Amino acid sequence: MAVIDFGHTVSLKEFAQAIATVGEDVTIIGMGEPGIGKSSMLSFAQGLIPTHDTSYIDCTLLDLGDFALPYTEEILTGVNKYRITKFAPNARFKMHNERPVIVMLDEIGKAMKSVKNVLLTLMLEKRIGSDYLPKGSHVFGTTNLFTDGVGDMLEAHARNRVALVRVRKPDADEWIEWAINADIAPEIIAWVKQYPHALASYTDPSQVDNPYIFNPTRAGQSAFVTPRSLEKASHIAKRRSKLGDALTISLLTGTIGETAARDMQAFFTVVDKLPTWDALMASPLTAKLPDDAVARCIVVFSAITRVERDTLSKWMQYVQRMDKEWQALFATSVMKSPLKQAFCVMNKDFKDWALANQWLF
Repeated sequence: MAVIDFGHTVSLKEFAQAIATVGEDVTIIGMGEPGIGKSSMLSFAQGLIPTHDTSYIDCTLLDLGDFALPYTEEILTGVNKYRITKFAPNARFKMHNERPVIVMLDEIGKAMKSVKNVLLTLMLEKRIGSDYLPKGSHVFGTTNLFTDGVGDMLEAHARNRVALVRVRKPDADEWIEWAINADIAPEIIAWVKQYPHALASYTDPSQVDNPYIFNPTRAGQSAFVTPRSLEKASHIAKRRSKLGDALTISLLTGTIGETAARDMQAFFTVVDKLPTWDALMASPLTAKLPDDAVARCIVVFSAITRVERDTLSKWMQYVQRMDKEWQALFATSVMKSPLKQAFCVMNKDFKDWALANQWLF
């Protein structure tokens, strides 16, 4: 018999899978730290059930008048006529569509109490007023942890209508797998590889002094590292040649915090000394090899994000001049990208390398 872990948390992928699997019958509320990717669950869930439309509801912006508007209708009962009031639901809930819909109630824990009360029937019965969502529709929600100190609260009667799950913060490996497929700047990916504790959780007692992460007990914390802020940092990193060093660091400080920004600045210094991608492709057997581990990490992740069908063979010539650990890092990471995996497995040089180095896996 399996042992049940009542303190278990779920990953973002597991959260999405749960929504797609039981969300038609059970409203699942995912609780997690700020910026970990909860709001991306709508697109993840639609990817699992592409037959459904989607409806994003920011609960922090809702007021009672945003749910339905009254209108009158005349009905005939026998010989008597009556004028009654009905309510037309807001189009944002997609109740008028013939296709089932996935409704995401984002930040439901921050909604006004009156708004939460209206949403109770939607979470339990897929209904607002007298109107129901199309058959087969799914409803789910997100909220921050109550310990985050950002004002989230679900009363007992609301919690009893849903399944509350704790969504854990992605660790460095999980985030890197996502980042490779999300066009994140390679130096940002390499930085996370070298600083995996930047994605640790404040709920881990051993991380009480971690300067990179969100911690509700730390007064005056204006910026910190999360999957969300790292994505913003990627946009800044890609444009740093236009921004200049001083402005780049100022923007990064306001995005991921001063400690992380200063550490990332050192990575940029390394990047600027590396051979360009064009130089590697022009002469893979003679192009300069990076001198230290940080530089090699950046080069490998740059290749993972840039390599294409017509450049893979040349890259394989270059990377095989590095130690086996860097070759293995490239191979295992690039295979996590569905688009790149498709041409890697068809490339003779990559296949020959994989056969000769099976012991690395």
